[in-house]
Amino acid sequence: MPVPSSPIITQSFSEQVCKWLNKMHLRYEINLETAFATHIEIRNDNGRLLSLVLVNLEDWQKSGSPDNWQLEFCDLINRRKTGEKSVLIWEDYWLTEPQVVKSRISAMLGISQKIAARLTQVRRIDQETASHFLEKNHLNASVSAKTRFGLFLPKRYFRILKSDFECDRESEELLVAVATFSAPRVFAREDGPFRSFELLRFASLLGTNISGGLDKLLMAFVREKNPDDIMTYADREWSEGAGYEKIGFERISETQPMQFYLSSEDMTRTAKSSLGAIAICNAGSIKFVKTYKLPD
Repeated sequence: MPVPSSPIITQSFSEQVCKWLNKMHLRYEINLETAFATHIEIRNDNGRLLSLVLVNLEDWQKSGSPDNWQLEFCDLINRRKTGEKSVLIWEDYWLTEPQVVKSRISAMLGISQKIAARLTQVRRIDQETASHFLEKNHLNASVSAKTRFGLFLPKRYFRILKSDFECDRESEELLVAVATFSAPRVFAREDGPFRSFELLRFASLLGTNISGGLDKLLMAFVREKNPDDIMTYADREWSEGAGYEKIGFERISETQPMQFYLSSEDMTRTAKSSLGAIAICNAGSIKFVKTYKLPD
């Protein structure tokens, strides 16, 4: 099957992931191999467990079907109900955004560079700055947004960064997180218009975990826009959205797994089929909403 890179990849998807885990000195074991997926359990030095479900595209083409995908999806959800962290990763994301995937896995294992949001400064940023950051640090890149905020770590706090953390140490600040928001949707109500916004994207800098980062960005947005509510979606391939619930979002509804078509030439995903495209499924999403009180 063609892949979107010039070097010939001779290792399988799971072999590439295991090679990276070895490089990171992480303990792991392959505990299950199904018709199209490999299950790997990882433990860090603190014993934190993370289960990876790796979906191999070639095997999926041979054996994938809605029925066995539903079985895989149900197993993923059941694992999470027992308190286990479990992530599902399609091979195309590993091929096209390997650094983002590795960064997110590292953050879940607690081995990323930790930065406290209280050390950062928040301010508005332009579309170009937000897009440049999200293209590098978000799995689904950037989308057009009405409002954008960034978190900046001032140079005086660069001392908290590990010696091997790569960044421009001569810069006056470091952009470590970005959140983007939609224009408001306005609903007519008896007590006046209701303004609802969507949190479109949130990402932290590769290799970092910004403790309290999203909450600080949301508070800046709320101070400026005074929304009646903010809604967003959690990708179920990665989590059940516990991070949103922790900062006051309420779980509203679920979107069931949806079918997409993957180009075998450049690994892009679209809603429409094309010649040679591979039909794949995502794991759906969860809608979250945080409601704010109207001003007196």
